[in-house]
Amino acid sequence: MTEKPKTCSLLTLGCKVNQYESQYFREMLELNGIQIVEEDESTDLCIINTCTVTHDADAKGRNIIRKIQSRNPKSIILVTGCYAEREPETLRKIPGVSKVIGNKEAFLDSLSEFGIQQRPKHITRFDEHQRAFVKVQDGCLLNCSYCIIPSVRPNLRSRHPQDILDEIAQLEQNGYQEVVLNGIHLGHYGIDLSKGKPKAEWNRLWHLLGDISRRFPSMRIRLSSLEAAEARDDLIKVIRDHPRVAAHFHLCLQSGSDKILAAMRRRYTAQGFRERVHRIREALDTPGFSTDIIVGFPGETEEDFEQTCQISREAGFFKMHVFPYSPREGTPAANIRETVSHQEKSTRRQILEMIEHENRGRFQASLQGKQEEVLVESASFKPGFVEGTSSRGIRISLPGMLDALRRKLVPVIVNGIEKETLIGQPIPVETVVETQHAKPSSRISLQIV
Repeated sequence: MTEKPKTCSLLTLGCKVNQYESQYFREMLELNGIQIVEEDESTDLCIINTCTVTHDADAKGRNIIRKIQSRNPKSIILVTGCYAEREPETLRKIPGVSKVIGNKEAFLDSLSEFGIQQRPKHITRFDEHQRAFVKVQDGCLLNCSYCIIPSVRPNLRSRHPQDILDEIAQLEQNGYQEVVLNGIHLGHYGIDLSKGKPKAEWNRLWHLLGDISRRFPSMRIRLSSLEAAEARDDLIKVIRDHPRVAAHFHLCLQSGSDKILAAMRRRYTAQGFRERVHRIREALDTPGFSTDIIVGFPGETEEDFEQTCQISREAGFFKMHVFPYSPREGTPAANIRETVSHQEKSTRRQILEMIEHENRGRFQASLQGKQEEVLVESASFKPGFVEGTSSRGIRISLPGMLDALRRKLVPVIVNGIEKETLIGQPIPVETVVETQHAKPSSRISLQIV
C-alpha cells in the first residue's frame, strides 16, 4: 500500500453534479484523517475532478493538471470525472499524472491504495456555498446530437428517497435553509426505482419533492434544470401545494425552431414548449423562467434564429445561458458541416443577451409589491445591504448585516429597484404571511398523467 497522504487539494470543473461529488470526496478524505489544503499550497495528493462538456472544458482540465504538476512536482495527481471517463489515455500521457479513473465508484475504490477506506454515508455541508446541492440521480438516457455526456454517464441511477432525506436532515442540522436537487437528467429521477411497479408504487421526482416538503417544512427546495416535457402537471401540483418549493423553472430550450430541434434530437416542439410554460404560468403566481440556448447550430438560418428570439420573449426568460455552437468530437452533430460563421454566432448571442435584459426588466417590474423570501448570500453593491436569491430565482438586495443574515431565508416586500437589482424591505416575523404559489383566481385543472 502507498503511504497514506497527510494533505490533499481538490479541484473541480463543471456542473453541480461534479461539485456535489467533490464535496463527497472532501468529506471522505477528512473522515480518513487527511487535511484539505488550497490548490496553491504544497500537498501530498491532488484530486482533479474534470468536465468534458466542451473542448474548452477538456483544455482547461489539461492546463490545470500541468499547472499543479509544475507547482507541486512531488504531489500524487489523481484525475477523475467525465473527461477522465472519455479520454483516459490522453490524460495519462500528461507528465505528473499518477492515475486516471473516470467512474466514481471505481475512483472511490482506488483510494484504498492510499489507506483511504472509510466512506461517509452522505455529505453534511457544502463548502463555499450558502445553499447545498443534493445529487439525487446520475446518468442520461437521451441522445441529443450535440451532447457528449450520455456517452460518459450512460447508466441511469436514482438514489433511494430515504438516503436523500437523511442527507437533507444533516444539512438542515448544520444550518442550511435551501437545497438544490440536481442530477445529470433530473427529470428522470425514479424511472429505475419505479420500473415494473404499478403506478401507485412509483417514486418519481414529484413524489420526492412531496416527501422532502413534508419532512422539512422550513427548508426551501429548488430544482436545477429540467426538460420542459418533464415539468408535468403532477410536478406543478406539488410545487403549487408546497410554498417552500421554489417557483423557478430552468427549462432547457436550446432552440425555438422545430427544424433545429429535430436536428438536435430534442424531444419536443416549439409549440409544446410554449404550452408547458403557459400551463405553469396559469397554475402558479408569477413563476420565474430561465433557460439554456445554443446559437449557430449547423443549418440555423436567420428565420430559425428569429423563432428562438420570439419564444424567448414569450417565455420571458430572465436569465439565458447562451452558448455558441461548437462541434463536439464523438457526437453525431460533429459530422454536420458548419453553416454559421463565428461572427454570426457572436451577433446572435448579443441579440439574445439584449432580449434577456428586456425580459429581466419586465419580470422585476412584475414583482413590485410582492412578498418574497431571500436566501442571503453576499454583501450588496449598496452599503449596509446584503443580497441573495429569491424563490423565483431573481436577485434581491435588502438592508442588513452579512454576518447575521448569511445563509438565512429572510421574507421581504419588494419595493424598488436600483442598478438593475430588486430592493426588498424585510418583513417583521410576526406579520409574515405564508404565501402559496397558486394564483388565487386560478381555475386551471391540473391533470395527473
